[in-house]
Amino acid sequence: MEAAKKSLGPDALLLSTELVAARGWRGWLGQRTVRVTGALEREPLSETRTNAPGGRHPGDAPGVKPRPTRRDRARAGVVARLMAAGLDATLAEATATHLSEADCRNLSSGMLLGALSTELSGLVANDGEYSKYEVFVGPPGVGKTTTIAKIAAQERAGLGRALGLISTDGFRAGAIEHLRSYAAIIGAPFRAARTADEFKKVLAGTRSQQLVDTAGRAPTDDGFRDMLELLNTHRGVRTHLVLAADTSVPTARRIFDKYAVAKPTRVVITKLDETDSVHRVFSVVRERGLPVSFIAAGQRVPHDLERATPAWLASALLGETAGAEAPAYIGSRTVGRPSRAGVDGGVACR
Repeated sequence: MEAAKKSLGPDALLLSTELVAARGWRGWLGQRTVRVTGALEREPLSETRTNAPGGRHPGDAPGVKPRPTRRDRARAGVVARLMAAGLDATLAEATATHLSEADCRNLSSGMLLGALSTELSGLVANDGEYSKYEVFVGPPGVGKTTTIAKIAAQERAGLGRALGLISTDGFRAGAIEHLRSYAAIIGAPFRAARTADEFKKVLAGTRSQQLVDTAGRAPTDDGFRDMLELLNTHRGVRTHLVLAADTSVPTARRIFDKYAVAKPTRVVITKLDETDSVHRVFSVVRERGLPVSFIAAGQRVPHDLERATPAWLASALLGETAGAEAPAYIGSRTVGRPSRAGVDGGVACR
């Protein structure tokens, strides 16, 4: 709008916006830019408005698309701004519906964040309490073990509660010892199960709430499938599919399809600090309709993990830092951000 007004004058109108390939070498690399089409109306809008069917103006030819109203133009500017930030057109348009015409004309970053947060509220898990078994599945290298350690450490440091840790990853070298070392630092109960028979005994011997780490293997693997079948015989099982933020759209879709047999009902998005955009993976999460339970943006234990909130998701999508104003969510309570000292001074690892 600023460019249109500079070129055409203060009465310039925004007619359309679209994403097009950037000029030169940036376009060859797949980068895009927003093209804005503006115009200058010859007569004041109030003098040309009519009550004709379809909102047409005098002189409009039959079948011609009605001229956009002021409200439409104002919202089109918001949609263009959101699409320039990387949101797809559907999400951008849905977000703009939460803003009035006055909001659209006097838009601030806070108002934009609030509108997007409102639109995303249905994609946040809002789990009040942990289930008996919180199971984390996903491909190798996405941070399942570290995510579990962060959750357990935050519970221990913030509420003094020790969640049990179970490792079923007998496939990756050192995986069980990795989680065992975290459990020792946190002071949490730990059990390991390399086979389905061992897992059955472990489940029979647990009474408290447990965080279950699984191997990054295909669900078609016999051992993995047997463990899933054992879990299905128990009540209180909640399964989280863990995805790295830099996952491409085709890969994310394949992961969802591959792990559908595990019946995930939540998504954890990790490694936000290792990507410039979370839009690709989030578009698939939104497409599949699973709510996000946790967001991880770093390797430190216990610090770099938050329970997902609409504001955190909106901040990530807009490329802003949820930062100091956002609280840390530990367990079912909202508390202050954990001390930098954390658990054993904090542990940084993959």
